[in-house]
Amino acid sequence: MDIARPDVKRKKRIRQAVYVLAALILIPLVTYALHTLKPAAPTVDKGVVWTDTVKRGSMLREVRGLGTLVPETIRLIPAATDGQVEERYLLPGVPVKANTAILLLQNPELQQAALDTEYQQKGAEAELKNLKAQLQNLLMDQTAKAAGVRSEFHQAQIQADTNEELFKLGLISDVVMKTSKVKAEELAKQNDIAEKQVTTFASSMEPQIAVQQSKVDELRALSDLKRSQVAQLRVTPGIDGVLQELDVEVGQKVTMGTVLARVAQPTHLKAQLKIAETQAKDVQIGQKASIDTHNGIISGHVTRIDPAVVNGTVTVDCSLEGTLPEGARPDLSVEGTVEIERLTDVMYVGRPVHGEADSTVGLFKVTADGSEATRVQVALGKTSVNTVEIKKGLQVGDTVILSDMSQWDNYDRIQLK
Repeated sequence: MDIARPDVKRKKRIRQAVYVLAALILIPLVTYALHTLKPAAPTVDKGVVWTDTVKRGSMLREVRGLGTLVPETIRLIPAATDGQVEERYLLPGVPVKANTAILLLQNPELQQAALDTEYQQKGAEAELKNLKAQLQNLLMDQTAKAAGVRSEFHQAQIQADTNEELFKLGLISDVVMKTSKVKAEELAKQNDIAEKQVTTFASSMEPQIAVQQSKVDELRALSDLKRSQVAQLRVTPGIDGVLQELDVEVGQKVTMGTVLARVAQPTHLKAQLKIAETQAKDVQIGQKASIDTHNGIISGHVTRIDPAVVNGTVTVDCSLEGTLPEGARPDLSVEGTVEIERLTDVMYVGRPVHGEADSTVGLFKVTADGSEATRVQVALGKTSVNTVEIKKGLQVGDTVILSDMSQWDNYDRIQLK
């Protein structure tokens, strides 16, 4: 027979109530605790991150760009006239002197025209000499006639004076005296006319000679031009240097102005750098530069800034100072750095992978023990090639990670091991 035990049932109900109450209390507490827990921080190997320490002092601002060495003096050699390439004497890459023959062109029409103008010039010169001789003879004739008239005038004047004296003495009649005077007066007029004719003719000689002389000068200039064009069929560079290009072949016809070759002086080089558009805004003419030719570094300064932007870059020309390193030659790839300015008493750190001037970026700051890093917002100032100014968010002595941390953008804390 079963015996009723009411205290056991009562204890069981109390125990169940305690369990339910505990569950109602613990479940919210556990839920809240789990909610407030920070997400697990990813682990990053210290050996694969690049860090730097914030410093205070002077910061040199620089911009960098890739480029090539190019000759300062380049001469394009055009065809002086139409012609056909008859001979090619040299190949690109050969050193040349100013009078070294590079090509020989042929133009029979030009050569014939040069001979024609030369003969025309000689004919005009002969005509000029003949004209001068004819005019000189005519002038001599006029002078001789004038001299004869002047002689007759003087004789008539003497006779008139003599007759006047004789008339006073009553030795000749009045008619004879007056006749001699009239003759002397008439010859005086003829003498004046003859002298004026000589003067007028002498004055007219110069314009007549000038007309023929201008024709001679015109033909001489044309002949000189034709001879010069014929001489330029033998193509020379005009400067000492290296033949860089020769763009025509034997038998090819060319027209006046066609570029036949290019010659450069390899001893006078400059660096042409391609600077990013965002950095080139601070580059000024005269700023110092250093050019790395991969076989030595040579100093220089900015001489020209191209106003145009091509493919996001600006071309900056830098002259080179001093002796060029071994192997420096046109089209050699170089790397150049231009000094913009020196900032004094500023906080700065190595430039992070992602960080433009005057922007705010998130950087991981390493804790004192180096075990982890937390993300902080940092205000950047002016930038250089390898450094950046810190305006806010960090203090001197802080160590930050500069490597690309974009794969941990969803985390504000990482573990370092």
